[in-house]
Amino acid sequence: MAYVIGPECIKCGACSEGCPMGAIKEGDATYVIDAGTCISCGACSDSCPMGAIKEG
Repeated sequence: MAYVIGPECIKCGACSEGCPMGAIKEGDATYVIDAGTCISCGACSDSCPMGAIKEG
């Protein structure tokens, strides 16, 4: 199951840099994870300083 980024996101970009698949892009209010590309490895969640990324 792909991860999702919640409203706690401060758009720091740590998750995007930590994603081995390049599945995370900057959106309007938060970064956004492409569910079709995400392999559910959890690297983004581990790199998020706000704890904004959870399994969806």
